[in-house]
Amino acid sequence: MLPKAEPDRPFAEPWHAQVFALTHALAAAGHFTWPEWAAHFSRALEQAEDAGGPTDGSDYYDVWLAALEAFLIETRFADPAQLKDLQEAWTTAYLTTPHGEPVELPGRGEGSEFAMRDTGAAG
Repeated sequence: MLPKAEPDRPFAEPWHAQVFALTHALAAAGHFTWPEWAAHFSRALEQAEDAGGPTDGSDYYDVWLAALEAFLIETRFADPAQLKDLQEAWTTAYLTTPHGEPVELPGRGEGSEFAMRDTGAAG
């Protein structure tokens, strides 16, 4: 079940739109097919419901994000250690950013610890 959204605001939170767009961009770039993603995400939704998750759609994009992370690791497009480091960096940035300021990661440029890297996965 999709979360409820206002008619002029299809995503409840900006990050919902971002993870949706990222998934579409990765599929459009040929890293996986949309049917592969849909099957994986469907299983993730079923698992979340079976685990007692809400059935009102409030966790839809939380499940989407977790499923995308797992899917990218399973398809060897993402490195688990780098993903964990990135999650920790975002958590630290969020917890240390003053209220009302944008949350940003320091040093995200070329050559930084969090720059995109080729994991050797075929795309």
